[in-house]
Amino acid sequence: MSTASTGAPGAPTLIPATILTGFLGSGKTTLLKRVLTETHGQKIAVIENEFGEENIDNDILVSETQEQIIQLSNGCVCCTIREDLRTTLADLAARRRKGELDFERVVIETTGLADPGPVAQTFFMDDEIAETFLLDSILTLVDVKHADEQLNTRQEARRQVGFADQIFLSKTDLVDDATVQALTHRLKHMNPRAPQQRVHFGEVPIKDVFDLRGFNLNAKLEIDPDFLTADNHSHDHGHDHGHDHGHAHSHDHDHEHGEHCDHPHHHHHDDDVKSFVFRSDRPFNPAKLEDFLGAIVQVYGPKMLRYKGVLNMNGTDKKVIFQGVHQLMGSDLGPKWMPGEEKISKMVFIGIDLPKDILMQGLEGCLA
Repeated sequence: MSTASTGAPGAPTLIPATILTGFLGSGKTTLLKRVLTETHGQKIAVIENEFGEENIDNDILVSETQEQIIQLSNGCVCCTIREDLRTTLADLAARRRKGELDFERVVIETTGLADPGPVAQTFFMDDEIAETFLLDSILTLVDVKHADEQLNTRQEARRQVGFADQIFLSKTDLVDDATVQALTHRLKHMNPRAPQQRVHFGEVPIKDVFDLRGFNLNAKLEIDPDFLTADNHSHDHGHDHGHDHGHAHSHDHDHEHGEHCDHPHHHHHDDDVKSFVFRSDRPFNPAKLEDFLGAIVQVYGPKMLRYKGVLNMNGTDKKVIFQGVHQLMGSDLGPKWMPGEEKISKMVFIGIDLPKDILMQGLEGCLA
C-alpha cells in the first residue's frame, strides 16, 4: 500500500501547492485576484490553464506578452500552462533554484471543465515533482445559484465536489436560505470530508485557503459527525446511502429512524458521486486488507476520487492512516492509540457509482 509518498511532514524543502477548481462562473478568478493583489506578505506562484472563459489576465496580466511567467508587484508570480502541468512545475522549480523567481507556494487554477484528479496525481506520480512540491489541498468553488443544474447535468462539476478538501459556496446572496441548506445537504452526501464555507466575492481569509493539509497523512479523519448519524438512520427512507449496514459496525446507533425527516429536500438527487463510511470496532487483518484494497483499486481506481481512513490493525499499537486518489494509495503509521481510547476503524470512500455492497462486504471480510 505504499505506492504514494506524501512527503515527510515538516520537510523544509517542499513547496506547498493548492489546486483551485470549480465550475465556470463559480468565482475562482475573483478569489484568485484577491489572493494575487492582497498584501498578505506571501509570495505565491499562480499557474493557470489558459483556455478558460474568464482568464485572469484581462485584469491583472498583460496577455500579449511572450513571457509565460510574470512577476507581480506584490511578490506573486503568474504563469500560464503552455505545455503540461509537470513541465510547468519543473520549470518554476528550476527557476526558483537558480534565484530567478522567488515564491513560497503554488496555486493551480484548473479550467472550469477540468477533472482535478489528473492534476492531483501529477504530485504523486512524478519523482521530481514529488521531491519538490507537496500537494496541500483541493479547493472547490460552488456557485450556489446554478449549482443544482450544473451538478445534475455535468459530471465534471460532481467530480470537483468529490475531490474537494474544502468547499466554498459563492453567490449565496442570490438565493434564499432554504436553497443554500438543500445544496449543502446534497454536497455533504457527495463529500462528507470537505467543510463548506460561504464566500462573498472571493473574500476568504488566507488561513482558510492555504495550509489545510488535505493530503497529509494525519490521524484525524474529518467527517462531519452529523453525516455519520444521518447515514446510519436513513435505512428506511429508500435512499441509497447507508441503508445496508446490517453489520457489527452500526450496532451502537439505536435512535428513532424518523428523527432526520425534517428536511423535505433531503435526497431527491441521486448523484453518481457519492460517499459512504465504513466503521468497525474489530481490528483489520493487514494482509487481507492490503490484498482487498489492492484488488479494488485495480478495478475501480478510475472511479475512486478520494478515500481516506484511520485504521485499527492487528500487530501494531499505532493507528494506521491511509488515503488515496484514484489508483494511487499510500499508508503510514500514525500515533499510538491512547489508553482507554476506543479503537474504531473509520474509512470514507468518495467515488462515482462505487459498488457500496461489494466494498462493505469486502472490508467486513478483512476484519480479524
